[in-house]
Amino acid sequence: MISTLRPKEINFDELWPEVLSTARCVINMSRYGHTDVSTWQSRFFDIYNLCGATPESYAERLYDETKTFLELHCRSMKEDIFKAEQNTLSIYTKYWIEYKMGAGHLNSLYSHLNNILVKKRKISDPETNMYLDYHIEFPDESPVEIGEMALDCWTNIIIEPLKERLVKLILEQINLDRLGECVNQTTIKNAIMSFFDVYQYKRINALHLYEKTFESYFLQGTGEYYREEGNRCIAKFDCIQYMKKILLLIDEEEFRSRKFLNPTSYIKVKNECLQRLVCDHFDTLKNECNELIIREDFDALRNMYKLLVPTPIGTSYMVERLQQNIAAIGHEKIHSLKGENLQTLFVENLLELHAKYLNVIRETFANDPDFISSLDKACAMVVNMKNGNNLSAKAAELVAHYCDNLLRKSSKISTESEIEEKLVNAIIIFNYLEDKDYFQRCYQKMLARRLIYQHSASIDAEEFMLTKLKESCGYEFTAKLARMFQDMKISDDLNVKFLEYLKSESKLCVQNQTMPNLVGLDFNIHANSWPISQLMNNTFVIPQPMEKPLRLFEEFYNKQYNGRKLFWIYNLSNGELRISILDRSYFVTMGTYQMAILLLFNQHQHLKLNEIEEATKINMKEIEKQILPLIENKFLISESIDLIETSLISVNFEFKSKRTKFKLPIVTQKETNQDSEATQRNLDEDRKFFIQAIIVRIMKSRQTQKHNLLIEEVITQSKQRFLPSIHLIKKCIEILIDKQYLERNSTDEYRYIA
Repeated sequence: MISTLRPKEINFDELWPEVLSTARCVINMSRYGHTDVSTWQSRFFDIYNLCGATPESYAERLYDETKTFLELHCRSMKEDIFKAEQNTLSIYTKYWIEYKMGAGHLNSLYSHLNNILVKKRKISDPETNMYLDYHIEFPDESPVEIGEMALDCWTNIIIEPLKERLVKLILEQINLDRLGECVNQTTIKNAIMSFFDVYQYKRINALHLYEKTFESYFLQGTGEYYREEGNRCIAKFDCIQYMKKILLLIDEEEFRSRKFLNPTSYIKVKNECLQRLVCDHFDTLKNECNELIIREDFDALRNMYKLLVPTPIGTSYMVERLQQNIAAIGHEKIHSLKGENLQTLFVENLLELHAKYLNVIRETFANDPDFISSLDKACAMVVNMKNGNNLSAKAAELVAHYCDNLLRKSSKISTESEIEEKLVNAIIIFNYLEDKDYFQRCYQKMLARRLIYQHSASIDAEEFMLTKLKESCGYEFTAKLARMFQDMKISDDLNVKFLEYLKSESKLCVQNQTMPNLVGLDFNIHANSWPISQLMNNTFVIPQPMEKPLRLFEEFYNKQYNGRKLFWIYNLSNGELRISILDRSYFVTMGTYQMAILLLFNQHQHLKLNEIEEATKINMKEIEKQILPLIENKFLISESIDLIETSLISVNFEFKSKRTKFKLPIVTQKETNQDSEATQRNLDEDRKFFIQAIIVRIMKSRQTQKHNLLIEEVITQSKQRFLPSIHLIKKCIEILIDKQYLERNSTDEYRYIA
């Protein structure tokens, strides 16, 4: 039967019993049974007709009668719950589940009444200019939807009078669950969630009843339980066992929260457990922490970290103790280093320490940034310690020597990938250096030697290292190093052009094998890029066989670069010499000075050292260094063991070798203490200019700056190269004031005036 939707006269007293009968079935299905579809549709239209009746609508009366029915029904259920003794929670949850479901269905059945009594309005959002539907917030006496009214009846008639009893029973059941007793988990869950679900229609303070009625008491009870449990465990177990035990307790309580509670309570429960089990006993954990770190009991430290990291106390104490322990181990390792290969021992011991604790932090402390920072600080302390230990004070030099060993042809590492891997590891230690500019000086000198003497194992590896340095410190740091590689390419191009030039000059008969070796890469070196001093007062007399090739190259070079002056740095030059006076010809690569000495024996059978000095104009000290490899390799013979000015030198005509082509080791000047001191002095001067440039750049952009802010900014901009002292920065400020770049506005402010 289809009912008309037009308003008509209705007798409320005749129609209401039928609506009430259906409402009883909906709200209490267990007693009155289910409602069939046809009856549901009929009641829906009955409610529609009551709301639209003429001459007067019965909407308000229907609302009031329904409310009265629900209140009576809730009072009836309250009596049943109140009379129950042992099964209070079971009866409560049974009634609640049925009632909640019925309230939802009843709300649908009364949807037309809801639309009439619970008004809607359009509210304009001035910011978005959008119109959204909102329910009007009525005062307490204003009508609400039937579903919400049903839940309000449950709250006011059942929960409010019985809440203390219900909460007490729930807490007792949860305590039994903590003790391992068998409890009805579904009943507990439904009972607890009833405090939340009855406010499901509330748009504001939806958690109010749940938090006020249940959660606050539950958290209080949880805190008291775990306070007692913590005291019992701390008295029974040692620290390591205690941490294991309370981790289990916390995990169990978190699992219990997810079984019974609303998600908003999870973190609160965990925090309460941590407060009672961890924070209240922090002194015990703190006293054990250092011992665990020293003993390297990483399982126990992992447990301690898990316990402390979510607490307000945090892991700062653990971080501090770990940093101190790493620094102490590192200092001990560095102090114990001995032997000739110090640079390798220094870098690899630090890398081993870094890798070990980086892995510890990854596996034990979940890659916590605070612990990684503590490792970085500890490694920086070890690398840069300057407490009278010369080895550690020269960390920059040792790292540079380590890289030099890797990049030289004499390196024992066979593959390029292995070299690059070790260079990447070396950069880890490099990044901890405070004196990166000192490393740059040392590395630049060693790079120059490798390039000049062609000792580089791989140009690709050299460029790889340059790229890594640029990534770490920027373009400015590696600019000179990059220009050295550019000069090498220019040198190679010039060699090719020079050979073409010789071929084009058909009137010249010069052996091609000699020319490239004479010029090599001993030209086109810019003084600003290469750490090589030009010997302006060099008195070396060039042997006659070498004069013509050099003159030819100078002519070629002057044609290529008009206006440039070419300087020959003989002490860094080398060439290939053919020795044909022995049993067979030998081709030997050697230094220019050594070539000059051997060429003298074309005219003489024997020569004294002072005669060699007179002929070559090389100082005696240098002659002794250069002639020693010739004697050791048995090209020359000395009548005396110790070389003096009158020592007689002669050619060894008995010399024999299986190889016909080989190379003498290059005689390089070892750096003395005076050289190191000079390097440090030059570095200090460069630092002053560098800091002054930074100060001028800052002041030019700011015009005025406070003293402390200027100091901080200078340190920030300088630390990629070195860490300047406050005293040095102040000194540079005074220099700029004297130079009239700055002036003091007040006692703590400067003004740019240049």
